[in-house]
Amino acid sequence: MNYQIEKYTPSFKDSILKVWEKSVLATHDFLRADDFVEIKEMLQNFDFSSLDVFCLTGDKELVGFIGLYETKIEMLFLDPDYMGKGLGKYLMNFAMTNLGANEVDVNEQNNHARTFYEMLGFKVFGRTEKDDAGREYPILKMKRI
Repeated sequence: MNYQIEKYTPSFKDSILKVWEKSVLATHDFLRADDFVEIKEMLQNFDFSSLDVFCLTGDKELVGFIGLYETKIEMLFLDPDYMGKGLGKYLMNFAMTNLGANEVDVNEQNNHARTFYEMLGFKVFGRTEKDDAGREYPILKMKRI
């Protein structure tokens, strides 16, 4: 399949929400059901153009996306059917090379994501007890040095 990275436009929003949901259900087994619903509702009203969001498409279908604020990765999600194929690394290399991405926050319970970012040279430099919304999910702050 031929993959392309495209700048976000509002036409991608429904596909982004679908990929986000499938990805979170496959990878965030620590997330409480009511928190999942709350985050999903928040994202439905979220203005993705407020971040630098880039969409990964293959055969005109969105398979993943990455969003940054300045040089911090705020979101990276892949459709689970496309995980393990190097596409997360592809998006990360794009963000690091073209956008200077060098920071990311990771749920402490998400060992797979932490390992993924460590393979790309990120190191933990801080930790919070709760996520940005005050929920009981510790966050690891990572930076690429």
